[in-house]
Amino acid sequence: MIIPLCLLIAVPCPVIGAGLVTGADTIRLEVGSSEVNGRVYAPHAARVRVHVGSLDTAPTAEWTNELTLGDSAGRPVMRWVTKGTRSGPNGGTITWELRQTYDAVTLAPYGYSAMSSNGSSTKLTLDGTRVRGSRRLPGDTAVQEVDVTLDRPGFVASASDLVPTAVGLKAGTVITAPFWSPAMTKAELRIFSVLGQVSVRVEGSDVTSWKVEERRYSDRQLLATWYLVDSSPYMVYGEVPLPNGQTQRMTEVAIPMSERR
Repeated sequence: MIIPLCLLIAVPCPVIGAGLVTGADTIRLEVGSSEVNGRVYAPHAARVRVHVGSLDTAPTAEWTNELTLGDSAGRPVMRWVTKGTRSGPNGGTITWELRQTYDAVTLAPYGYSAMSSNGSSTKLTLDGTRVRGSRRLPGDTAVQEVDVTLDRPGFVASASDLVPTAVGLKAGTVITAPFWSPAMTKAELRIFSVLGQVSVRVEGSDVTSWKVEERRYSDRQLLATWYLVDSSPYMVYGEVPLPNGQTQRMTEVAIPMSERR
């Protein structure tokens, strides 16, 4: 789970400004759109390290992702298991685990279950626009029931980098798609612009990847820059601008899958 380099390639660059997004191809997605093909994702495992500021600083968080494929009531599904640690706000280390189920073809979310050592937990079932389940925030003694109807279905915002690769990476492509996270009551439209192929340094190795910018549609704010490849680990590097002006940098490398597969 984040520099414009399109000038380095001999194709028209997407224009991303305060009021207009254009490109050689524009694909407007909804959850369930035929342009999305989640079959490109094979079972795999990967490890992510997160740094704030320079990659030379100690990681502030680390997690592993593992994808397995299966079947649920006759539907092909992805099952993602993410286990991680992060620095606590007052020192110490917080551990957490996230389990998600998506449609293996459309990436439509079906289930979202998270637990953390700080006492927080979220367990949600999604069916189109309907989101139901429970949530407990850190420090809460009572569990809050959740029953929300979104204005439109959304892809999972914390896994937004899955969408461009599932559509297909080609320089100049612009994709719009709605996204959802557990704190949202409305889906949020986002824009992905594929700028071209570049080389990026990832934990001592040079990796040829596709550079993709992710922006919020409403105000064109840059949310992340992803460096994607078409095989495990699929995302190799990411940059996320933080509110304080710093940049959160993520590296991702393939690791062996667990024996439970």
